[in-house]
Amino acid sequence: MIFGSVCSGIEAASVAWLPLGWRCAFVSELEPFPSRVLAHHYSDVPNLGDFTSITPEQHEPIDVLVGGTPCQDFSVAGLRAGVGGDRGALSLEFLRLAGRARPRWIVWENVPGVLSSDGGRALGAFLGGLAELGYGFAYRVLDAQYFGLAQRR
Repeated sequence: MIFGSVCSGIEAASVAWLPLGWRCAFVSELEPFPSRVLAHHYSDVPNLGDFTSITPEQHEPIDVLVGGTPCQDFSVAGLRAGVGGDRGALSLEFLRLAGRARPRWIVWENVPGVLSSDGGRALGAFLGGLAELGYGFAYRVLDAQYFGLAQRR
């Protein structure tokens, strides 16, 4: 499997999937520190920067698009701006990238607050966007405390 990762941070997807024999075609990160970490650990993988402007010509075809767009506009600890906020709107940009890249699979990660943000319309907009692109979907809330971490997250 070949994947592209956006909002990559220090690249959890590669840590999980490279041992399975998967290959990362590109990462997409803007912040300086995570970008340096990516360059150090994955020097052979291009960082395409701003994911909102990635085009299919910039990367090989991918099987999976993975990303966790910023959560602050969905989080119950945040201002709850939803998809109308600058960061929340990036979830819709993620869908636009999926439409351009046309991967077989999409993995999108976010906080449980996306379920109730905008009265549930934020998740509805995302799932509706997936359907418009021709994708089916399933979602789950996974709490880190059940995966060996000493926190609810």
